[in-house]
Amino acid sequence: MVVPILIGLAVLIVLLLLAKWLLGIVYIPENKIGLVTKKFVLFGPNKSLPEGRILALNGEAGYQANTLAPGIYFWYWPWQFAVDRIPFVMIPEGQLGLLVANDGSALPPNRVLGKKVPCDSFQNAQAFLEGGGQKGRQVEVLSAGTYRINPALFKVEVIVPILRIPLDNIGIVTALDGEPSSGELAGHLIDGHKNFQDPQQFIDQGGIKGLQEQVLLPGAYNLNPWFVTVDAIPMTEVPIGHVGVVISFIGKDGSSAEDSSGKAFKHGNIYPRGYKGVWQDVLEPGKYPINTFVQDVRKVPTTNILLNWANTSEAHGLDARLSSINVRSQDGFTLKLDVSQIIHIPADQAPKVISAVGSVANLVSQVLEPTIGNYFRNSAQASNAIDFIKERRERQQEGKEYISTILDTYSVHGVDTLIGDIVPPQEVMNTLTDRKIAEMQKETFDQQRQAAEKRQELQKAQAMADIQSQLVSAEQGVTIAERNANAAVKQAEGKARATELQGNADANASKARGKADAEVIQARGMAEAEVIEAKGAAEAAAYKAGVDAMGDENFARIQVTRTLATNNIKIIPDILVQGGNGAGSGNDIGTALVAQVLQQTSQQTIQRDKPAGSPLPDEAPPK
Repeated sequence: MVVPILIGLAVLIVLLLLAKWLLGIVYIPENKIGLVTKKFVLFGPNKSLPEGRILALNGEAGYQANTLAPGIYFWYWPWQFAVDRIPFVMIPEGQLGLLVANDGSALPPNRVLGKKVPCDSFQNAQAFLEGGGQKGRQVEVLSAGTYRINPALFKVEVIVPILRIPLDNIGIVTALDGEPSSGELAGHLIDGHKNFQDPQQFIDQGGIKGLQEQVLLPGAYNLNPWFVTVDAIPMTEVPIGHVGVVISFIGKDGSSAEDSSGKAFKHGNIYPRGYKGVWQDVLEPGKYPINTFVQDVRKVPTTNILLNWANTSEAHGLDARLSSINVRSQDGFTLKLDVSQIIHIPADQAPKVISAVGSVANLVSQVLEPTIGNYFRNSAQASNAIDFIKERRERQQEGKEYISTILDTYSVHGVDTLIGDIVPPQEVMNTLTDRKIAEMQKETFDQQRQAAEKRQELQKAQAMADIQSQLVSAEQGVTIAERNANAAVKQAEGKARATELQGNADANASKARGKADAEVIQARGMAEAEVIEAKGAAEAAAYKAGVDAMGDENFARIQVTRTLATNNIKIIPDILVQGGNGAGSGNDIGTALVAQVLQQTSQQTIQRDKPAGSPLPDEAPPK
């Protein structure tokens, strides 16, 4: 059972081998190509290759231009054809393949790279050769990918990384192929070559071999290193507080453009962009893709610049080479001056400064340094040492005006000129010191004298102040006394007025009371009078009736006796003195008694009727 199977397999293999041999069957795997070599040609016009060719285009013997893609092919008999299976060409990501053609037309004498020919990225060898492809290094490159390339015609000589320009950098390009240079420093701008990624377009448009004006900005580029070399350099940065003045070494001839500096400017010419020379348009602060191989950017400060002629220098370093100025006075003394100069360059005038002196450093060394040095030397020569030191302010102002005039011719503004320290010789210093000490002593004496005078004035003022204080106190005392007196007067007047008012009130009251009392007394008196009158009338009537009845004498005696009894009047005194001869004594006694009785009776009546506290008629008023 096994033997018949083995026999069958052997017969099949033999039949297949015979079929391959007879039919010329060739199989190409999917990851390879077939390189065909024709061993011989028995008859026909194309038996051998033309002279100088190594690939057959018309079926000649040798390497065939066309390759076999993956698949099965017939009629490639082993006795006539040899088919080599070659791997595809692989170009990794981010890489470029550079090719060399082993066959093709010869390169022109002025070319170093074979021209670009439509050939499906070198995968169609016949199209390359028939299209005039040139032998040698090719201008076109292979980007990342897989290619079926005939290794008999093309050799991938090297795989290189694509070109990358970092941020804040630019690429300076030098073309290795193109038209010969016409004497210009760099090749002029060419359109359409896609940043040198289409070399054939660059060459066809007349691109010049050598340094190029155009630069490459940051990014990635598929550049053939056999065609161009690129140098990455930092972008040109114009810092804040500066402007950039462009000096171009390429461009149009300046004689064809009008100078924009003006007729008054005699130190150079200023031109628009695109011309050789100094450009009138400045670069503001920022970063610029300037090709520094063909253009120079001079950075000019637009803020105030302080320059010191001393042993110190500013951070900008423009005054690093400057030192103190030695001057000689008229009297032969050598003085050492420290000078500071402040200048300002307007932004729109910066091109004129660069055109005139080339740089700010040159402005300092070629203009300011000799100008300031010579001015102060001449100024010191016209004055003696001590006067020069004393007249420092005047020298400073004159120097500012003189230096500003010079700077104006260079379109620079002189802000200020300042004289710093002045160091004279020791002899002058001693003289100045002695003079200053004398002045200070004199000033001290004057101040002491003034202090003494002030002290005297102060003492006098203090004495006057004391006297004034006493005067003020006295005046205040007088014023107070006057015011107290006025107050007392006012008080007395007030009391007097009050007393007057009170007296008036009391008087009025007394008057009212007196009037009332008078009216009462009057009424009472009138009433009593009426009573007395009635009583008197009654008594009179009674007396008249008694007199009429008794007679005058008898009635009188009766009334006297009654009165004596009523008033307890003694008729006989305690001591009776009797004199005379006795004649008529009885009547005398009686008469005396009647008189005494009448007097006592009258006094008692008056005392009874008088107001309380009133003296009797015969009494002295109380003291």
